[in-house]
Amino acid sequence: MAVELRRDRAAPMAQTLSIRSHSLTADASVPEGGTDAGPSPHDLYDAALGACKALTVLWYARRKGIPVDDMHTVIERDDSQERAGTYRLAARLQIGGDLTDAQLQELQAVAHKCPVHKLMTQVTTEITTQVERLP
Repeated sequence: MAVELRRDRAAPMAQTLSIRSHSLTADASVPEGGTDAGPSPHDLYDAALGACKALTVLWYARRKGIPVDDMHTVIERDDSQERAGTYRLAARLQIGGDLTDAQLQELQAVAHKCPVHKLMTQVTTEITTQVERLP
């Protein structure tokens, strides 16, 4: 699968991001030279973790018959030490439904096992970059 980005020429830095049939704008903040027309790359990274945790918990709850009626997920970023090599994300999942304490603990354990959490913490990612002229 490929993720494609094309510059939005109407803005100084904005990119139109295409994934399958979905489209959204990624941009830098105003102090960074963008127009804040969409989430920044860091925002998208953080959002990937939140979305994965939420979807993983919902999938698991549905599969196990755990009565999750609603969910609100918040990811808080502390990037104050990023240049020193530490990027901190704190995830908080608020789950609604007629749940026992044991079910909440079970869902917390599942949230820790979401694939993006594992990807961010346990996998070596290798990246290659090639820069070439537009045809």
